[in-house]
Amino acid sequence: MAKVIAVYSMKGGVGKSSLAVNLADGWARSGGRVLLWDVDAQGAASFLLGQVGNQVGKGGARKIFSRAIDPGDVVEETQIAGLDLIAADVSLRHLDASLAEDSPKRLRKLLGPLADDYAYIVLDCPPGLGQVAEQIFRAADILVVPLVPSPLAVRTLEQVREQLAEARGKKAPAVLPVFSMVDKRRALHREMLDAHPDWPAIPQASVVEMMGMHRAPLAAFAAKSVAAKAYGQVLARVTAALGGCA
Repeated sequence: MAKVIAVYSMKGGVGKSSLAVNLADGWARSGGRVLLWDVDAQGAASFLLGQVGNQVGKGGARKIFSRAIDPGDVVEETQIAGLDLIAADVSLRHLDASLAEDSPKRLRKLLGPLADDYAYIVLDCPPGLGQVAEQIFRAADILVVPLVPSPLAVRTLEQVREQLAEARGKKAPAVLPVFSMVDKRRALHREMLDAHPDWPAIPQASVVEMMGMHRAPLAAFAAKSVAAKAYGQVLARVTAALGGCA
């Protein structure tokens, strides 16, 4: 039965898709069978994995949620052995509205038939606190939340915890905050890291931006970089939290 990992942030531009891709890649390279489902209309994770066409068909990414398309029928292989993808398209920008009157467990039910085929399912989630977030909160086994090192970002994290508690109560998934885009030359960043020494940290690094040029995870072209090692530490933390070993 697959473990569902949601890489989620209330705010965009915090390295969410890069984190999702590197986590999925890490589990695949460790021998697990992994599915990355890109639920963000921007399709950044799909792009970073080298996805060039739309295997779902026009507007099909949203049709998965209306059950007009079976998610298993649109899974595609990536260039990484053991890592499959359900790609995003721009139709997902209307997903919140589509789900407004739907069951809050629709995503969880859609994941059900896929769960036996994978060890891990990674969701690259859209930012915000709408209907899609509600679906994600009910489907995930753990939320990995990238945030920039700032007091405001930490405040939004508390809002996420409150929404999780409201959605699932005592059954709320674990939450792993991850400082992202860390620049230790900045005093505020150093102060935030000192205040939360148990949170993993991903550095602000040009090699992470180069993922967009290579259209590949760091392990494919910069496996020994500081950033790649930082992603590896997050991978180990999430795996341990899910009851496995990295």
